[in-house]
Amino acid sequence: MRNKYATNHVLLRDGIFYYVRRVPLDLAEHYGVKRLCFSLRTKSYKSAIHASKSVSQRLEDYWLGLRLQKIDIPALQLIKSDDMSDESCLLSEARELYLRLKAVGKDKVFIRTATRNTDYVINLLGDRPIGSYSSSEAAQFRDWCLKQSMTVRTVKRVFASIRAIINIAITEHGYDCSNAFSKTFFPEEENASKRKPIPIEDIRTIQAKCVEMDDDIRWLIALISDTGMRLGEAVGLLKEDIILEDDVPHVRLIPHPWRRLKTKGSQRDIPLVGASLWACQRLLDATDGSIFAFPRYCNGQTANANSASGALNKWLSDYVPDGYVIHSFRHSMRDRLRAVSCPSDMIDQIGGWTTAGVGQGYGEGYELGQIRQFMTI
Repeated sequence: MRNKYATNHVLLRDGIFYYVRRVPLDLAEHYGVKRLCFSLRTKSYKSAIHASKSVSQRLEDYWLGLRLQKIDIPALQLIKSDDMSDESCLLSEARELYLRLKAVGKDKVFIRTATRNTDYVINLLGDRPIGSYSSSEAAQFRDWCLKQSMTVRTVKRVFASIRAIINIAITEHGYDCSNAFSKTFFPEEENASKRKPIPIEDIRTIQAKCVEMDDDIRWLIALISDTGMRLGEAVGLLKEDIILEDDVPHVRLIPHPWRRLKTKGSQRDIPLVGASLWACQRLLDATDGSIFAFPRYCNGQTANANSASGALNKWLSDYVPDGYVIHSFRHSMRDRLRAVSCPSDMIDQIGGWTTAGVGQGYGEGYELGQIRQFMTI
């Protein structure tokens, strides 16, 4: 049957609109298929047309860049060497500015990530004034990243880092230039894996096994299982961050020199209930003489969440189906709280998630006693 939406490059299939378009013959060498086809994720014809036009415009820009690369540049001899016509700072200088302003109080990973991502651009496109990069070169960089076996999700994170570095230089210096990395098109990721919450029956099995084995690794798993905190937050705890002598026993998450928190909202108090309360009682009873809750992974210089993740996931694999990891407890906590009709802003407060809405930033939030009521249902 002829596609009645074909003139707009949209196709209706099983109630969902798809973007469909043949790859131009002169650009076929850049693709492994003859036709592009991917979901626009909408059932609305009006929304599909709007999305299709946006995708088409980005594709046309990208294809134009590919075509221009094949032709000789007119008046090449008149172009100033070393991009001296652009008065904006070099990408490496923008990175130095970014780290000077943003790296205060951040860990080595933050600095390493910004340095690595800009080095990718410099190695491929050169260390040039930030205003001299073009959108076609940004597309070229995207393609290079994908060829390095990065997932689309990873490439998006790389671009987000580079965009932030360039944006802060443009703002701080008042440059009149655009950010070439701000509107790059990304293909839809196929077979993208989504973290799944661990079923509650499996959580109970794991918690029972933790009590049975009763060691520091199992304390760490039990703590996370009934608080939903991030692994990095847990391994960086001091014992004094655990407050049992209170009307509501709780753990206090605050930044430490060896472990920063992900966002401002990540600084919070979480009631201790069930397995997490048991775990904290056991680790405080331990007579190892350390001030750290988990000295195996934290020494006052660094909190090694990566090492902990490997060990914990290896043990968990015997008790959960494939695809579940230590971070899945965090997804499970959100589902468990939803199941007992916990208010969404309270859920965000418990997990340290960013809460939408300006008004949510006012006040002190929910009291520990109110939160515990929903965590013990």
